Amino acid sequence: MVTNRDHDDLAVSLPESLTINVDLPATVHDVPDDEVAVSIDEVAVDPGFVDAAVPTTTSVTLVTPQAEPLPEPEPAIELHGDDHGYSRRDRLRGEVSSSPEPAAMLTADRLLDERKTRRTPPEGRWPQFVYAISFHLVNLGDSRSVRERKAVEARIAKQFEGGTRFVPVLTRKGGVGKTTITTLLGMALASTREDRIIAIDANPDRGTLAERVTKQTRATVRDVVTRAASISGFTDFTTLVSRDETRLDILASDTDPMLSEAFDENDYNVVADLTARFYSIVLTDCGTGIVHSVMRATLQRADSVVIVSGGSVDEARLASETLTWLEANGYGDLVRNAVVALNTATQGTNLVKIEEIEAHFQSRVREVVRIPYDPQLAAGSVVSYKDLRPLTKNAARELAALVVEGLPARRTN
Repeated sequence: MVTNRDHDDLAVSLPESLTINVDLPATVHDVPDDEVAVSIDEVAVDPGFVDAAVPTTTSVTLVTPQAEPLPEPEPAIELHGDDHGYSRRDRLRGEVSSSPEPAAMLTADRLLDERKTRRTPPEGRWPQFVYAISFHLVNLGDSRSVRERKAVEARIAKQFEGGTRFVPVLTRKGGVGKTTITTLLGMALASTREDRIIAIDANPDRGTLAERVTKQTRATVRDVVTRAASISGFTDFTTLVSRDETRLDILASDTDPMLSEAFDENDYNVVADLTARFYSIVLTDCGTGIVHSVMRATLQRADSVVIVSGGSVDEARLASETLTWLEANGYGDLVRNAVVALNTATQGTNLVKIEEIEAHFQSRVREVVRIPYDPQLAAGSVVSYKDLRPLTKNAARELAALVVEGLPARRTN
């Protein structure tokens, strides 16, 4: 038992300071690198030390950016006719302006009555019937056949820039319908396009192109050559051509057999130069004499060619030989861009495989179009385009569309 006296004796015997050494174990935990990166250095801070150069208190003023006030919207200005503006607001319909109105005031919004303006009436029996019984309130649109026809017409209506396009229609075989094809092609172009189309009968062997339309003049290519210097405008030129109901102009060939050979390369160039002044597309009904000088002048101006073939064996072979002749004489580009019109109204068509003839030409030219039999064409007289069978007109339009697609849209010379 320790008494108070013993406690006092123990306190007196202990030294005033006591140092005890304790060996601690090795570090058992390393600080991860991510903690080291954000750790604060262990620097002792003396609370009694104050650096006079460093302010003891730092004040930070936060400035909140103020959004710039939006500009006040300008008051709307009412433009009236009296102010020479383009609005009639706050004016009564039909009210007369106190000052003269500019032409710009005659806008469609002002003049057109919405109650009287409706969609274009549809074409086709059923759409027209529905349109009529609904008092023009229900418009189903055009029928499928009409839409297809308008699509082809849109292709025909392709716009050109920079000069006239020349398209010869030729073959080495006579009697295959070359003049008929020229007539159909010209009518399909003229009935759809807004520009001028002319077909020239350059057959030195007395062509019959002018007999496919109602004659309005006795003038021929010879008259054009002799009067070339006096032709100053389109009105003068129209007195020398016959115009069809489709607006196709026809320039006849010489009718005198004694003068037929006189129409040569130079004469054709005179006629071609004149027509280039007034027409966008010039079709040339060429003769069977492929080595004639007129043919050379025609091909030199050609942008594309139409080769006419019949449906018999010899007609198809001669048409193919025409392509061979063109390739051999430096007109390979024309051959590759050519369109073959396969006239199935000729004799022997029913005895041959038309699809084989088409396959042959498709391997050599750009396109092939089959022209069906039509009694109006078989008569060999005046052609009434509106009275042709629908199938014939569709073929003519397709031929025209293909020809136009092969013509350059722009030309620099």
